[in-house]
Amino acid sequence: MKLAIPVEAKGLQKKVCTSFGRTPYFLIYDTDSRVEVYLDNSAAATQGGAGIKAAQIIVDSNVDALLTPRCGKNAAEVLEDSGIKLFKTRDGSIKDNLEDFAANKLEVLEEIHAGFHNHGGK
Repeated sequence: MKLAIPVEAKGLQKKVCTSFGRTPYFLIYDTDSRVEVYLDNSAAATQGGAGIKAAQIIVDSNVDALLTPRCGKNAAEVLEDSGIKLFKTRDGSIKDNLEDFAANKLEVLEEIHAGFHNHGGK
């Protein structure tokens, strides 16, 4: 299974980024091979629509699920329309959240916010 996670910096001991659309990087993690690939988030510097553009990066990466603390409505629609499941991360490292996901301890992300449209909210 391939997972995507918004991250502040590269490395499994780092934290999950609180901003999906404006995260600096996405970790694409293959749970079978344990291969880590970090993608620069080109959507982070855009004036508007960062969430939708970031969601398209995730869709194009052919992931099965996104682990994130929050997600805006428009981005969530793009992801869900592509069959990508959303899970809510917990405080802790990326590694902690990957382990929680593997142990079925992460809840489905159901609280989708309206978005930060042109506010660059973090």
